[in-house]
Amino acid sequence: MEYHADRFEDHSLLFFHKGKLVALLPANVAGDTIYSHGGLTYGSIISGSSMKVPLMLEVFEALLSYFREKGSRRLIYKAIPHIYHQLPAEEDLYALFRHQAALYRRDVSSVIELQEQPGYSRTRRWQITKAEKTGVLVAPSADLETFMQMEQELLESKYQTTPVHSAAELQKLVSLFPDNIKLFVAMHQGAMVAGVVVYETAQVAHCQYIATTAAGRAAYALDALIHELLTQVYPHKKYFSFGISTEQQGQYLNEGLIANKESYGARAVVQDFYELTL
Repeated sequence: MEYHADRFEDHSLLFFHKGKLVALLPANVAGDTIYSHGGLTYGSIISGSSMKVPLMLEVFEALLSYFREKGSRRLIYKAIPHIYHQLPAEEDLYALFRHQAALYRRDVSSVIELQEQPGYSRTRRWQITKAEKTGVLVAPSADLETFMQMEQELLESKYQTTPVHSAAELQKLVSLFPDNIKLFVAMHQGAMVAGVVVYETAQVAHCQYIATTAAGRAAYALDALIHELLTQVYPHKKYFSFGISTEQQGQYLNEGLIANKESYGARAVVQDFYELTL
């Protein structure tokens, strides 16, 4: 969280029970609202293997009491999708229910369970074969500058937006977490024509950024790259996530985008957002 600390007023909490740390909440404050943390994709309560439901209820009582005393009026809480749990860990969802938190947003990610054979569509299989015949080469890369330029051009042309990270910010994150953040690219005729930045957790390989050029699309380079990641790089992981295809707080589904992800055999996993009035 350090690289964007200047953008958020941090108010993260540690929870202790009988002198032992039992949970933490990455959080920031903006006005009278507490967010579990606005700078993190997934930012709910983190707990260890000893967490129990009654203890989580105590954690929430302490959390809400603390923020009420600080004058906060509401809590915006992002639940971590279950695929990122190393153990079943939905005690916080029950605590939210007990405190009558309202579900106000639900994003849809497309996820492949890698222990199952990827269920490619017929068109996807054809495109992967075509990419192999055109001589597309897939490899890890450290050239984040070129990739992020490609990503920026793609986002500006298709969605009139820009990447969340600059190339320098992403490079800093890679330097801090070299085993968890990796760039893989597809090369064609000596040029980078597609790439994927992958965030790795214990169970999930998550696509943080996916980009390709017009030349890459013509050579089906991204098809070859994703196929390589699924079958050669990450078959040992439990899940492969393409990320979300929803916009406008979950109310709009980009059907073209999600159809592309589902053509690899991906299915839906949701991330829920709750509002709790204090």
